[in-house]
Amino acid sequence: MEAAIKKADVLIEALPYIKKFHKKIIVIKYGGSILGDDKIRKGVLEDIVFLNFMGLRPVLVHGGGPNISDRMRTSGKKTEFVDGMRVTDADTLAMVEEELQKLNSLIVNEISEMGASAMGLNGKNDHLIQTEKKKAKIDLGLVGHIIGINTEPVMAAIRQDQIPVLLPMGKGADKKTYNVNADEAAASIAAALKAEKMVLLTNVKGIMRNAEDPNSFISALTISDAQALTQDKVIQQGMIPKVAACVEALKNGVKKTHVIDARISHGLLLEIFTDKGVGTEITK
Repeated sequence: MEAAIKKADVLIEALPYIKKFHKKIIVIKYGGSILGDDKIRKGVLEDIVFLNFMGLRPVLVHGGGPNISDRMRTSGKKTEFVDGMRVTDADTLAMVEEELQKLNSLIVNEISEMGASAMGLNGKNDHLIQTEKKKAKIDLGLVGHIIGINTEPVMAAIRQDQIPVLLPMGKGADKKTYNVNADEAAASIAAALKAEKMVLLTNVKGIMRNAEDPNSFISALTISDAQALTQDKVIQQGMIPKVAACVEALKNGVKKTHVIDARISHGLLLEIFTDKGVGTEITK
């Protein structure tokens, strides 16, 4: 009986959040090595399906870095990164798109098996992600910088109560397809949709003052805090583009952003539906 009462207490704690976020758009970005782990991926997708059935409007943007790197390794092609961005020639782009498409189909199928409906979307189609060639200190090849979003394909899926599952490719005015950073894509889409929240799923607890010290976890930050921590090199390496994406989303109308550890069982639900949350929340 006690266990049943505890369950009821959890549901009651969630009720104000379910009411507050009913029909609100939540953009979730999921990628990296945690996307390739079947158990973690199924747990995350279960949470997304739960959000959908609770009346929220989840939109999933996914990357696929490790799958792409594995594919390039087996084909004997060298992977080169500059400031976290993959240098992309035409052959690499074809592999990137193929691997992302495979992952997209896998995610859509798994969501369907859980009883919800999902719509796979490729950012290069229907002017969804509009790009131009990214400027950098060395030529990155077919890497795009996002200059516009057409929200209609995403909204069409939402209107049909489908979960949009979007892979980050873009199309330029030059008719070329470009590889786009998934964090940047999530931030641009969240801003264009005026999302209530953007959640970046990662494989660390959130933002730490010291990566070696589990007690240095930071549960809440403002934009200025995040910028100061980046300047002081507290925020480093792979966390830099994530925090930059959160700041960009907040500056463009997204209400709250979160960086959470996808390895925490039902971390997404805990972050959205409980008072304390489990990750780092970044607000304006």
